[in-house]
Amino acid sequence: MDEINFAVLGTGGIGRRTLEVSKDKEALTPVAACDRHGVAIDHDGLDVDELLKATEGNIASDPENRDIATDGGSTAVKGGIKQTGENGGVIASSQADSSETPIGDIIAESGQIDAVLIALPNFEHDFIPRVADRFAEANYSGVLVDVLKRSRVITMLDDRMETFKEKGITFVCGAGATPGFLTGAAAIAAQSFVEIEAVEIWWGVGLKSGYKDNRGTVREDIAHLPEYNIQDARDMSDGEIEAIIDEHDGVLEFEDMEHADDILLERAGICNAEDVTVSGILDVTSDEKPTTTTVRVTGKTFDGETGTNTFQLDNNTSMEANVNGPALGYLKTGVRRNQAGEYGVFGPVDLMPGF
Repeated sequence: MDEINFAVLGTGGIGRRTLEVSKDKEALTPVAACDRHGVAIDHDGLDVDELLKATEGNIASDPENRDIATDGGSTAVKGGIKQTGENGGVIASSQADSSETPIGDIIAESGQIDAVLIALPNFEHDFIPRVADRFAEANYSGVLVDVLKRSRVITMLDDRMETFKEKGITFVCGAGATPGFLTGAAAIAAQSFVEIEAVEIWWGVGLKSGYKDNRGTVREDIAHLPEYNIQDARDMSDGEIEAIIDEHDGVLEFEDMEHADDILLERAGICNAEDVTVSGILDVTSDEKPTTTTVRVTGKTFDGETGTNTFQLDNNTSMEANVNGPALGYLKTGVRRNQAGEYGVFGPVDLMPGF
């Protein structure tokens, strides 16, 4: 296929790994990246190695409540992500410039950008939809991709369906590991059945690098613990988050999470949302997965048999590989759909065989 150029909004763990993985993906060229303080744009292609080296351990944030890359919007995060010195984040790179409006800078250049990966923490349910609104208001025609985890956000995006169609935007939502990779696996496994009884997703992630290098991801996950919510995760200081991690000896277990897999499978006609459960274990003390990531789809076949199809991820594939590889794969598919004139909101399952 033709070369695809893309931008990454957010250069925390997911954004950085996306840039790194793109070097091994055919026909993909990153041309822009930003964080809350700076932006790097080069339509001939960013020097990914230089950008990653310059920003290693140097992710932009603020110690107090500040807008999170919204160019003056209302979404704030307390505690944030670490930075080193005055040139924290992208602006540590020789390719980047300081900016008070980083997303706006990329939107201004978006006429030359095929696709945009939104790799920003979704601490407000309407945050990613509002980012999409800004691209639509600027008459962007192309692909937007996110790796969101919250079920209720899908409805907010669906409410924008007609606007996206009018503007020529193909929005691929929930395109990471779960939802995303595992949602697609469930859709394939469901093809054996004429009636689905249950979809059980059980994930395991090991992050030896710990909270400090994965703050956005860990904060979002903590919001799924029964005694906390998204507001708590947003408002807590780094010290409070670390105390929760210590209370659990670095291993957090989640049951029946509010994950977008349920809505994405329902809107694709696979099963009812209430038949989907997502649970998992996060270990921030080891790179080894605490449990094998597994998808189990139970249903009845056309000849009346009940069975369970099971899909497992190899324990040697990292979270980064399982999030960013699929995200870029869905991005490429989104560009093909966009070029074919297919606009609107698409979940991972919409890009799989029909049920």
